[in-house]
Amino acid sequence: MSRNAPALPAAAAAPPCAAHKFGGSSLADASCFRRVAAILATQADPRQLVVVSAMRGTTDALIALADAAVRGDDGWKGAHAALRERHLATTLDLLGADAGATLAWLEHGFAELANLLAALAVLGTPSREAAEAIQGLGEVWSARMLADLLAHDGRACACLDARDVLVVGHGELGAIVDWEASGARYADWRTRHPQPWLVVTGFVARTREGRATVLGRNGSDYSAAIFAALAGASELTLWGDTDGVLSADPRLVPDAIPLAALSYDEACELAYFGAKVIHPQTLTPAIARGLPVRIRNTFRPDHAGTSIGTEPAGDAAQPPVKGLSAVRDLAVLTLEGAGMIGVPGTAERAFGALHAASVSVVMISQGSSEHSICCVVREADAARAEAALRRAFVAELARGEIASVGVAAGISVLAAVGDGMAGQPGVAARLFGALARCGINIRAIAQGASERNISVAVDAADTARALRAAHAAFWLSPQTVSIGVVGPGKVGAALLAQLDAARARLLREHQLDLRVRAVATRALQWLGEAEGAAAWKDSASDGGDLDAFTRHVQAEHLPHALIVDCSASDAVAARYPAWLGAGIHVVTPNKHAGAGPRERWQAIRTASARGARFRYEATVGAGLPVISTLRDLLDTGDELLAAEGIFSGTLAWLFNRYDGSVAFSALVHEAHALGYTEPDPRDDLSGTDVARKLVILAREAGVGIDLADVAVESLVPESLRAASVEEFMHRLSEFDAAIAARHARARDAGRVLRYVARLDRDGRASVGLAELAADHAFAHLRLTDNIVQFTTRRYRDNPLVVQGPGAGPEVTAAGVFADVLRVAATLGARL
Repeated sequence: MSRNAPALPAAAAAPPCAAHKFGGSSLADASCFRRVAAILATQADPRQLVVVSAMRGTTDALIALADAAVRGDDGWKGAHAALRERHLATTLDLLGADAGATLAWLEHGFAELANLLAALAVLGTPSREAAEAIQGLGEVWSARMLADLLAHDGRACACLDARDVLVVGHGELGAIVDWEASGARYADWRTRHPQPWLVVTGFVARTREGRATVLGRNGSDYSAAIFAALAGASELTLWGDTDGVLSADPRLVPDAIPLAALSYDEACELAYFGAKVIHPQTLTPAIARGLPVRIRNTFRPDHAGTSIGTEPAGDAAQPPVKGLSAVRDLAVLTLEGAGMIGVPGTAERAFGALHAASVSVVMISQGSSEHSICCVVREADAARAEAALRRAFVAELARGEIASVGVAAGISVLAAVGDGMAGQPGVAARLFGALARCGINIRAIAQGASERNISVAVDAADTARALRAAHAAFWLSPQTVSIGVVGPGKVGAALLAQLDAARARLLREHQLDLRVRAVATRALQWLGEAEGAAAWKDSASDGGDLDAFTRHVQAEHLPHALIVDCSASDAVAARYPAWLGAGIHVVTPNKHAGAGPRERWQAIRTASARGARFRYEATVGAGLPVISTLRDLLDTGDELLAAEGIFSGTLAWLFNRYDGSVAFSALVHEAHALGYTEPDPRDDLSGTDVARKLVILAREAGVGIDLADVAVESLVPESLRAASVEEFMHRLSEFDAAIAARHARARDAGRVLRYVARLDRDGRASVGLAELAADHAFAHLRLTDNIVQFTTRRYRDNPLVVQGPGAGPEVTAAGVFADVLRVAATLGARL
């Protein structure tokens, strides 16, 4: 933003005043007018300058009236009568018995409007002069109504029609103020109207030729800044219906926060890239005079709002990015070709052609190779822009020196803005990383030398998700993760309870918002929002539609999606590659993924390498850090020589408890009742579950084995392997004698019986009962303890042991929860 001040004349001789502007929402009806008067009455400065917009909806109604008249649509007469009645009724409500003079003045104004509209209906031709004269009437009416209300309340108040003072021209950048002429006229007018309170019409002005004109959309704000400059105001307050400038559009980022202060440059950047609270042009007169501007809420006048001024850059207490904004409905226009390399004037020709075609360029990006130039333009201008470039480079296209001129529609530009970005390493990395983690592709990048703005072009469909991800990345709002849970059985139910119990604390202490928004079983499915997750069963519907479940979890408006699979389903595990490929993070204690077909395992690893996280620590040791410990060893250059372990909390509990005094089948029934076993205890007793864990561990160590490669000793008799779960549980006692005999033989040899998994350095893998010495590390475990012993090059003589509880819903759920938090940490959560 240029600091070159316009040539402002000396302010009028009157003492400085406070300047205010009230928008249409602040003047919607009689109660709003009274609220404005009450706000002004509380101001400490005895001199007040007030610029007003039209009553809410009036300008649009006036434009519609003119359009209808030009079309010959007699409907304008009824709309005119309704608009007239609204203004008269509001005035009568405000002034009561004293409304006569104002009502007569309004009646005259509406009669002139009707005559003008009738003339347009006869001509049937739109006239710019007539249209601009009509558009500005709303401000003229509302200014007189407010001024008369203030006078009615005992204020010494004058009303200024800006068309009597403000002189402007029109150029490519909008209205251009003739400061010298306007200043002289304002000073003369104030000499003749010295009242301490002044109400001024916004939006309207007059050309040098004396024709009534308007300043364009947001013109009332611009008028306020102009008159604040002319009056030498001490501060300008823009009153609207927001608490100030927010860190992002609250429609796209509900967690957007009000900003206490912005520099002029930050405000201009945010405004240019879509923030609707203030228009960049409004700040030009303020910057020229160093005039502080404050954005406040008419409906919450106790809120301090946002102060805009010469705030020092780089405040250490502030995040480097103050806010984010987005511009939609754009297109990327690309000019490519080897013939551009090293040729002076190519960019000048390209942008000259766009200028000649009246195409505004939102953003420019060019690679240092000079092989291509791309710029972002309004989508509505894209076809015209492409045609302009093709005409400008028709010869080069014919010779092949320019390879292509292309347009990609459906683009949004996301801008991260903040003075604190200047000289701060890592800001761009944080922005790009946040977008990458939620699977958003960046089409083009631009950053100015001031470093206070980084702009990226993304697909329009990703706008909301990109804004939320970036907003959280700069700690302007919580890091939000949409979570779906498959399989709310014992482990899944425990996880849901843990998530619910921790959610408020994580949000409060770590700015992490874990939202459980979907729960699915084979029979039931709940799709909702986090507030209803604790009672999901109460509103669940028939289940089975995991496609709908997935779509709900991966909501467009939330930056990150995560699915926790607590089932034991191979079919659900088969979905992992697709989920990960779509950018959905997966956390699971389900062993079918890690121990299933190697092709699927490789597909999972390949998909997760593209950005989505796959965490499966609980598949081997429940809550124990088994996989992460092995990973740390290998990643730091160690070599695995052997791994041994008791990987089943169920079998550990059974053989720790079994001493021959109680039948083995009775212990199995007890373990099942306690939730230590799988739903079908044969998954534990067969050794299949242990074998799956060993396969997962082996693959983590780089040993490519399948489940069929593991030598497994099953504890389930052949006669019971095909039986139903109910029949199996009923006939458990049939193999009590065999277990008792094995136990007795070990005891007689002074040894203990344990179910052990083994992997050697050559990739040989086995699981089964083993007789161990009484002083073996596996001989004295506590109840459901799991234990793994890693023998490595570093830990050859004294193996590294990881030991702890390895079964039970709470422990396993805690391991899954820890993986969820690990994923959240990679997304930028401050854990």
